Amino acid sequence: MASVLLLAAAGAAGAALLALRLWVVLRCRAPGPRRSLSLLVVAGSGGHTTEILRLLEKLSNAYSPRHYIIADTDEMSAHKINSFELERADRDPNTMFPEYYIHRIPRSREVRQSWLSTVVTTLYSMWLSFPLTHRVKPDLVLCNGPGTCVPICISALLLGILGIKKVIIVYVESICRVEHLSLSGKILFHLSDYFIVQWPALKEKYPKSVYLGRIV
Repeated sequence: MASVLLLAAAGAAGAALLALRLWVVLRCRAPGPRRSLSLLVVAGSGGHTTEILRLLEKLSNAYSPRHYIIADTDEMSAHKINSFELERADRDPNTMFPEYYIHRIPRSREVRQSWLSTVVTTLYSMWLSFPLTHRVKPDLVLCNGPGTCVPICISALLLGILGIKKVIIVYVESICRVEHLSLSGKILFHLSDYFIVQWPALKEKYPKSVYLGRIV
């Protein structure tokens, strides 16, 4: 009986410490100024990639190296990213060899995939995402709604929980979301450091979000 109580107490203490560490990670803000910031960008098929690349156009070369995460079957996004980086290098004479990398992980959810099987594919995607995120160890994760961003952001959060590295997570809700958040947005609203919306109706519904107007 005593051993059972001891194990229960140890489990409760462990859970309390984990909750405390998670709270510290979520409350922690960005590190001080640095010469460069390693950026991990989650791109999705179609409009998601177009929007995220428009955001990157506004960022300086201080956000380097840039690591792009795409789904393993998303060839269109790979082509768009390569074209974007080449055009960016052409506009900047100081950038002869742009420092960027494209990584692939399985999709969390395919179009019309059942919710039950989505749980399995998301867990599998997260299983592969953590080693990748741990290897890259970005300073900042930038995403805007594709399902692939959920396992990546959770993996980035785990780096902080485990004491490996605090990663800032910036989520920008798609311009298409006028009154309701996407499923990814609903999941990551409470996990991201900065949650940006592009319509005042969403700001009214989610006061903790950041409204900057249309940014893409």
